[in-house]
Amino acid sequence: MRYPHLFAPLDLGHVTLPNRVLMGSMHTGLEDRARDYDKLAAYFAERARGGVGLMVTGGIAPSVEGWLAPFGGRLSMPWHVARHRKITRAVHAEGGRICMQILHGGRYSYHPLSVAPSKIKSPITPFMPRALSARGVERTIGDFVDCARKAQDAGYDGVEVMGSEGYLINQFLVERTNRREDDWGGSVDKRQRFPVEIVRRMRAAVGREFIIVYRLSMLDLVERGQSWDEIVSLARKIEAAGASILNTGIGWHEARIPTIVTSVPRAAFTWVTRRMKAEVRIPLITTNRINAPDVAERILALGDADMISMARPLLADADWVRKAREDRADDINTCIACNQACLDHVFENRRASCLVNPRACHETELTIVPSPTKKRIAVVGAGPAGLACATTLAERGHAVTLFEQAREIGGQFNLAKRIPGKEEFHETLRYFGRRIEQTGVTLRLATAATPELLRAGGFDEIVFATGVTPRAAGIPGGDRANVVSYLDVLGENAAVGGRVAIVGAGGIGFDVAEFLIEHAPSPTTDISRWAREWGVDTTLAARGGLVAPAPEAAARQVWLLQRTPGKPGKRLNKTTGWVHRATLAAKRVTLLGGVAYERIDDDGLHIRIGDEAQVLPVDTVVICAGQEPNRALHAEFAGPGAANVHLIGGADVASELDAKRAIAQGTRLAAQL
Repeated sequence: MRYPHLFAPLDLGHVTLPNRVLMGSMHTGLEDRARDYDKLAAYFAERARGGVGLMVTGGIAPSVEGWLAPFGGRLSMPWHVARHRKITRAVHAEGGRICMQILHGGRYSYHPLSVAPSKIKSPITPFMPRALSARGVERTIGDFVDCARKAQDAGYDGVEVMGSEGYLINQFLVERTNRREDDWGGSVDKRQRFPVEIVRRMRAAVGREFIIVYRLSMLDLVERGQSWDEIVSLARKIEAAGASILNTGIGWHEARIPTIVTSVPRAAFTWVTRRMKAEVRIPLITTNRINAPDVAERILALGDADMISMARPLLADADWVRKAREDRADDINTCIACNQACLDHVFENRRASCLVNPRACHETELTIVPSPTKKRIAVVGAGPAGLACATTLAERGHAVTLFEQAREIGGQFNLAKRIPGKEEFHETLRYFGRRIEQTGVTLRLATAATPELLRAGGFDEIVFATGVTPRAAGIPGGDRANVVSYLDVLGENAAVGGRVAIVGAGGIGFDVAEFLIEHAPSPTTDISRWAREWGVDTTLAARGGLVAPAPEAAARQVWLLQRTPGKPGKRLNKTTGWVHRATLAAKRVTLLGGVAYERIDDDGLHIRIGDEAQVLPVDTVVICAGQEPNRALHAEFAGPGAANVHLIGGADVASELDAKRAIAQGTRLAAQL
């Protein structure tokens, strides 16, 4: 077997797990309404069928006070049990095992009933929590225990106690959020008493043959966080209290260090779990940015952990485990850690999904079944939309010809994969390349799909996924040799000077800025170098795991400009935008909003902000002023009676390139034709 450690059984005493893959907890939005539990059951069942050793649900509150948001997922009343039985029955029918995560939001709860160890407001919610009384602490412990008993009644194989990421239990553990002077605060032992009592009383209530996973914050990454000695002390106490497994938690949600975005190196935090291995006897789970079988196997072979937690990778591919076991790693639809359809959706109170797998969390609605009628279909353009559409059509049994005028598939992904921190985009193109082979798509590269060629093909349907063309900025002097587009820079390796102005501060503008300021190779593939850039203490000598960041000097001096007033970057994605802004700030990129562009000449770029005119002494101006849909070919076929002509991706909507929408649109169209 290629991955012997990954597929070694794990004996927990009363139960043996078939492999070392844990599907980690991730909120989907389906947990929050009883009417969605059939969909949630189908979601978990598909992953159980894919061979996951153990799964953990999204966070379920043990009380109204612990809700992350009003009317969120909760298991505290007898009538809540029935909906959870739908999940456990579906998972067990597929031979899987599943734990329910018990999560109390504490001061992170987004409602006015929130509680915390002390009356200290969170920087990421608008509500001031009420400080728990001593009686309230006891009641909350009872809520955790009662929730575990109800989870057992619902058929779960165990629970995970969420003790990390800055939620309630984590808030009890550090002085920054626990100012109590009673039996639940003050000394380290008193601050640790809350989680220890939860686990001890929970074990007594559920018996020995029920899995208790404790999610331990092994690296807080916040000021005045826990010291390593305190974390080790807590781990030993939790083990003694009866936990079956320790899972690794990294960072609080308010931490200003990225922990899961695509610019974080793969397996960036396994060294933390490795340190803990010498301190406890129960199995340890490691987590964060592990998305490939070879990475997981290496971690286990080195003895850094006993199990690997992956959440988003199993959104991206429900059959990840089966494919790895069958030595088909190239067939895995790899998570690219973009957060665009998973975490961004959750934080917007929308149902989660996946950019590279729009079926995720929509298993009962987006079904890919054989077509009753086989058609001959042309797909023009092998960017993300065209690739998703063509391969899904072929999977359904249609005869598909995919035309691409370039010499390789990928479209705009071939630009994105060159951005430091977006190297994972290579994986999506590898996956689609395999899908083309497996589904039998006829791929015609370096072929311009002319009207004559398409008409001669006798196609029943034509799908245009022809992408976009860059929009001209319309600046006087824009035809000078030192004025280039983002396509020239990312696609053609155009020469760029040491001082650069980027016109347009949307997602592409930020990408180009990051491309130009980083040295090659970038720190996103080197854990030690990345840790220095962001200020992560890999020696664990500093409290909270924080030291002063030491970013490398930028490769160029860059100005990033936008016409819209205000600070550039406000419209970037919620969970990743702050990382891009922080990256540019660390490299001293100048961000300017409300810019009027006057001209480009030998002196540089002349701009005006309000009444102030200035000249940016740049060598190169890069235009990232948006895109226009490329519909010229489509126009040849559109019109009355053109029901068999379809427009998807950037050719349909080009206001801001959106691979999430493009892949979903292509897949959904293919599921219907």
